[in-house]
Amino acid sequence: MGSVGTVIPQSFELATPLPLKSGAVLPACTLVYETYGRLNADRSNAVLVCHALNASHHVAGVYREDDKSAGWWDNLVGPGKPLDTERFFVIGVNNPGSCFGSTGPTTPNPDPAAAGRPWGSDFPVVTVEDWVDAQARLLDALGIEQLAAVIGGSLGGMQALSWSLRYPSRVRHALVIASAPNLSAQNIAFNEVARRAIVTDPDFHDGHYHAHGVVPKRGLRVARMIGHITYLSDDVMASKFGRQTLAGALAYSTQDIEFQIESYLRYQGDKFSEYFDANTYLLITRALDYFDPAREHGGDLTRALAAATAKFLVVSFTTDWRFSPERSREIVKALVENERDVSYAEIDAPHGHDAFLMDDPRYHGLLRAYFERVAADVDAGRAERRAAPRPARVPPGDRPTTPSAEGSS
Repeated sequence: MGSVGTVIPQSFELATPLPLKSGAVLPACTLVYETYGRLNADRSNAVLVCHALNASHHVAGVYREDDKSAGWWDNLVGPGKPLDTERFFVIGVNNPGSCFGSTGPTTPNPDPAAAGRPWGSDFPVVTVEDWVDAQARLLDALGIEQLAAVIGGSLGGMQALSWSLRYPSRVRHALVIASAPNLSAQNIAFNEVARRAIVTDPDFHDGHYHAHGVVPKRGLRVARMIGHITYLSDDVMASKFGRQTLAGALAYSTQDIEFQIESYLRYQGDKFSEYFDANTYLLITRALDYFDPAREHGGDLTRALAAATAKFLVVSFTTDWRFSPERSREIVKALVENERDVSYAEIDAPHGHDAFLMDDPRYHGLLRAYFERVAADVDAGRAERRAAPRPARVPPGDRPTTPSAEGSS
């Protein structure tokens, strides 16, 4: 199975401000994105990949031939892979508020009073719905009226679900993987503990740490360690680390690393603190907390999902205790009650929440089969359009004006 090879990120600037769900407005916004494969003649084979908390637009491929850091879903996206770039035009977008190139806390605040300083904690709170609206603007610029599919895992799955509700006519298939219709109280609690670790770091400086020439790495390390524990299952931690110690004899210390699991978590925390932004972590975990499409319908998820017209694939994993199968079944139940076309798979995998990123053959086989269905729908739609009667020719002077695409790519 091949790689998409070397890829080059692109930038898109929104031509007009982006209104946010909070009531705030993002006055200027740049989105960084990547594309893989080719858009067909009638622009009907596009698949949008939505990223989770610490991922980005870099879904597949590498930035140079000797680059060992392939895109975060490189095992899924590429020629001959389940999401086959020889058949689909795949788009990965970095969301506003992130720290990987799109407008966010680390980019300059356009307010003249900020004198070119980064937004920092002044960056407005963003939601899943805001991200979907920004992604829709990009699709407008690319001339894509309807997606063949939108797919995402975890927080990305929430975006896929939101796409089906905010822009129902623009989505033919929605793949919601290892996700939930909202966060449980336990999940909100984990996010709050992680945020407290960051904001109580002495180097946080109310979110304007760059002005002080520091980064709240201690808080970021702890936040990542907390998060990472929730992404793994007990079975995986037991099989990988068990109660193995680093040395043969115990040091009888409360400060030194004694167990291998401690070493692993500290390594993950150290690595994360070197590349991720603290304000971004606060924003994205809060976006997770806020997502709840049923809230505006009196808590009734069935009523909330009545707006969706897409066909759905919902996938969960048995050992995922952070986004448990029960939460996916809530989505399925609400879709069935609305008589929507939905397929559901619950995969017995040992990896916990991270299973949606793994190479499990049953999981990838399922996605391959479903994307065959998506491709068949694309082909059928193209055949229907070719067979449809051509519209009468309009004299040049009577042609309707076509709005220009927003921005540039």
